[in-house]
Amino acid sequence: QVALKKMPLRRRSKKELIVNEIQIMKENRHPNIVNYIDSYLVNEDLWLVMEYVDGGTLTSILLRVLMEEGMIAAISKE
Repeated sequence: QVALKKMPLRRRSKKELIVNEIQIMKENRHPNIVNYIDSYLVNEDLWLVMEYVDGGTLTSILLRVLMEEGMIAAISKE
């Protein structure tokens, strides 16, 4: 199983940020970070293939769970 992140490439300024993001993901692998696998250009969208992590995105979790400062610090450290 993998996760797909679909990113529109319509604006030029976004393209540079996306290329930078891919480069950083390619170079950094860690057991506590969702790892990049590959990417594909589909029409005007870039599809990023990444590891699948059960439970949803970090953003969706943060919107549902109220965390104490110590827990946030521990997660950030990892």
